[in-house]
Amino acid sequence: MIRHVAAGTAMLATAALLLAQAPGAAAAPVTSGQQIFAQNCAACHQPAGQGIPGAFPALARNKFVTGDPAKVAQLLLNGRGGMPTFRDGLDDAQIAAVASFVRSSWGNRAPPVPVALVAKWRGGAEKAIDRPMPGH
Repeated sequence: MIRHVAAGTAMLATAALLLAQAPGAAAAPVTSGQQIFAQNCAACHQPAGQGIPGAFPALARNKFVTGDPAKVAQLLLNGRGGMPTFRDGLDDAQIAAVASFVRSSWGNRAPPVPVALVAKWRGGAEKAIDRPMPGH
């Protein structure tokens, strides 16, 4: 009897592990701003935020990035020029996380972007950005 209980427990544990790894299983969303930046932004803006002159603006020590957080949120939601929109690819918490990461990295010293601010601009009627980030 004990052998059957142990075998049953082992089978349940194996089944749970396989289900957790099954294709289509919901993965935990990435919420680290640094991870989101690495996956979505670093190819163009470069891992250290230095950008590519003439193509993609530097984010390091960038006055737009450290300026009005609403404009940063709008830019990430709506894109501009060669920059894609992240409206459909990232949720509000992920956009706030990556914006906050960029605003506090590579010599930038700005407060985090609140999730509520991103949510406001995602649902808001205003889609245009008054002063776009130079280079975008």
